[in-house]
Amino acid sequence: MKYQKAPEIQKKILQLINRLKFDYIKAKNVHCIRSFDAKTRAYARIWGMAKLFKEVAGLEPHYIIEVNARRFDKLSEREQMKTLIHELMHIPKTFSGALLPHRGRYHRINDREVEKILESMK
Repeated sequence: MKYQKAPEIQKKILQLINRLKFDYIKAKNVHCIRSFDAKTRAYARIWGMAKLFKEVAGLEPHYIIEVNARRFDKLSEREQMKTLIHELMHIPKTFSGALLPHRGRYHRINDREVEKILESMK
């Protein structure tokens, strides 16, 4: 798979973390890339770092947000923001390197919840 760092996406992520007051997210440990030949139908995806890396190698948790250039770049600005918010919602408040599923006991990650967050930014 071909990919490159995406500083413009990184900038949007930093803005979102600040505006949404996602204070539990260590912005310096969130990295953004753009993939060019990914076979996924997803607009974007997030990659966490397994707990094993922390326990064995002593590395801090990191997350990588990958945007699929073929699909993400065609979206409107609003839809891009919604997609990035969706990916940030997968990061747990513990910032452990794990990822939250779309449906959990106390949370939902879906279009309705993303819309609520987007509206709260206005």
